[in-house]
Amino acid sequence: MEAIRAFHHVIDDPLKYLEGVSLRKKAVGYCCSYTPEEVIHAAGLHPFRLFGLSPDTGVADGHLQSYCCSLVRGVLSDVLTGRLDTLSGAVFPHTCDTIQRLSDIWRMNTKFPFFADVVLPVKLDTPSAREYFEEVLAKFRADLEKGFGVSVTDASLKGSIKLYNLIRTSLRKIFELRSASPGLISGAELNKVAMGAMILERETAASMLADLADELGRLPAPSPAGRKRVMLVGSLCSQPDIHAILEKAGADAVWDDLCTGSRYFDGLVREDGDPLTAIAERYCSRIICPAKHSSLTARGENLLKSVDTHRVEGVVFLMLKFCDPHAFDYPYLKGFLDGRGVPSTLLEIEGQLPPEGQLLTRFETFVQML
Repeated sequence: MEAIRAFHHVIDDPLKYLEGVSLRKKAVGYCCSYTPEEVIHAAGLHPFRLFGLSPDTGVADGHLQSYCCSLVRGVLSDVLTGRLDTLSGAVFPHTCDTIQRLSDIWRMNTKFPFFADVVLPVKLDTPSAREYFEEVLAKFRADLEKGFGVSVTDASLKGSIKLYNLIRTSLRKIFELRSASPGLISGAELNKVAMGAMILERETAASMLADLADELGRLPAPSPAGRKRVMLVGSLCSQPDIHAILEKAGADAVWDDLCTGSRYFDGLVREDGDPLTAIAERYCSRIICPAKHSSLTARGENLLKSVDTHRVEGVVFLMLKFCDPHAFDYPYLKGFLDGRGVPSTLLEIEGQLPPEGQLLTRFETFVQML
């Protein structure tokens, strides 16, 4: 499909795309789905998701402990080697400890014109959390206005909210179409579409995603027999090859709980009332990651809901090595699955995947167990 090929082009060389965008507008990097993108976009800036794709992270090792994840190593390597010089700054929402420390190292070792820490609340299920979230967003809005000499009006915020709602709606439709019929689009293609939506200029992304959703909705739904339906759970998946190898083993990832997947597009922002209040409400009520708290059972209950809704037969935990929040979360989530009798397997990953043969054997074993 032509629409999918366009996403491939962006993902194959995101930094080249960034160079082109930076000729038209200033770009701000971020590496967490809790970044309030609507506020960045409303300032006339381009939010650019950082995936830490640098193949060699050696230059970052002198600044980091040995137990930091490959995402942080890759992002820091990219900036220290000048691969991100076309950015005008970066935003760091405070989620996990490693991202917070990356924020400190970035600030001390770079000279970008803009830098912002967005210190979000951890506990999101109280009225005071939402009030505090609004205050954080108001400060971030003021920081952007001062840092870039712009005015972030309520009208521009509402326009950005509407645009992001379109993006999230289209992404959800595409994911649900694949869940209903995995043969419509491969998992690797879907992964590139989701990542592309975080890199493309958002107006372009909204148009392309809507076109792709319409095109997929008109296609006949293939129904391959004998394939297993699995779900990916973890922090992020920036390696489309995982899907290709999983599909080669006889299974399709029909849904996920990832910040590069369903957690990114979960929940819409109200388009009426105060825009910062509406944005805070969405970020407090969307599916949480392990770095946030809404109740003692929220993530487990959401996992089982997704298993039921998408007829999931098994779960693959993608554990980014040294990701403490997800490592602590794993036994708790596995307990929910075990209680329901849903098989699961744990795959620890870094920036580079294990050899294909090794990974294929592991997936084939799991699929046979299903």
